[in-house]
Amino acid sequence: MNFADGISKKPARSTRAMYPSIPRRVLIATQNAGKVREFRRLLKGLAAQFLGLDELPSVPPPSEDGSTFLDNARIKARYYSQHFGEFALADDSGLVVDALNGAPGVHSARYGGDELSDEDRTDLLLSRMSDVPRENRTARFVCVVVVCDPKLRDDFLHAQGTVEGRIAFEKRGVNGFGYDPVFVPHGERRTTAEMGSEEKDRLSHRGSAIRAIAPALERLLLGG
Repeated sequence: MNFADGISKKPARSTRAMYPSIPRRVLIATQNAGKVREFRRLLKGLAAQFLGLDELPSVPPPSEDGSTFLDNARIKARYYSQHFGEFALADDSGLVVDALNGAPGVHSARYGGDELSDEDRTDLLLSRMSDVPRENRTARFVCVVVVCDPKLRDDFLHAQGTVEGRIAFEKRGVNGFGYDPVFVPHGERRTTAEMGSEEKDRLSHRGSAIRAIAPALERLLLGG
């Protein structure tokens, strides 16, 4: 897990620091309702008010043209933090499939075109892997989380989580979103969509990244 050098920098004492009962606002920089629920669940112990973009005035999204998950997470966190003048937490995550040379990768949310639904993209993935045998269906979910402070030019902190697994031959389960119905974590027979929310959080790439970043985020919120 990598954290930006800015973690050690303490911003000026604020009203919220003098009155810690006033929760800090942190924007969850995504339009994905499933991600918002997951982030809130994973961060429920922190003294902050976590807001999804659907609770704020609508703004055009930034262009996610980075070549890595970290690049895209930085773009989103910086854009929304500076636009609204609040802390912003953004992630970029996706599915990396070895048999597809790393695809869908950073294009996971747009795999096959913006007009496709999550279910369409999953079907497309399965169709492109129809002839791939079980031993070659290795894949991993990767998530990079970035928190940006609007007072700082650069990212305040970031962390990465990864979970290894393989692609199933068919969709199974309804608890999740994206490619969850076809991803089987290492050591499991179930897809992540067949797992309960708490169980999924314990092993997921997003859960791992959030647990890594949470202590530094808590220090930031208490000191801001």
